[in-house]
Amino acid sequence: MKSLIVAAALVLCGPAVAQTAVVASPAHAQLLASPAEDLRANKRLVYDFWREVLEGGQLDRASTYLVEDYIQHNPNVPSGRAGFVEFFARITKPAAVAEAVKAPLVAITAEADMVVVSSVRTLPVPGVAGKTYTTTWFDMFRVRDGRIVEHWDSALLQR
Repeated sequence: MKSLIVAAALVLCGPAVAQTAVVASPAHAQLLASPAEDLRANKRLVYDFWREVLEGGQLDRASTYLVEDYIQHNPNVPSGRAGFVEFFARITKPAAVAEAVKAPLVAITAEADMVVVSSVRTLPVPGVAGKTYTTTWFDMFRVRDGRIVEHWDSALLQR
């Protein structure tokens, strides 16, 4: 009977959000650090791509960062550098490039030819007006010869 009362209370009270909030790191220099020169270079490449192309909308710089046959695993963005540029041209406009990435970064991790960027995502609690929670978003890039050749994230198909 006690478990039935607890279950009923949970249903009536709506979804509970019990978590430790995800917190961004303001120390981007530390996120870009690595004891290995190649890993530092890969982190910096992805960081600058994010700042200049994704956040700054400088799509003319895409060729500096992406190979022509760039592979995209996000189901909403086409593969190929041209497909990337065409997609982002519809949703972004060129702006001043900031000295630091504006996204709330949690970590930048590099291993071999892979770089993973994690950032804070704040989303609405389903069914609870005005209430939000934080979660972590991950983007992973594969780098070859100083340019990005492949990208993954956890995006779902949108229509």
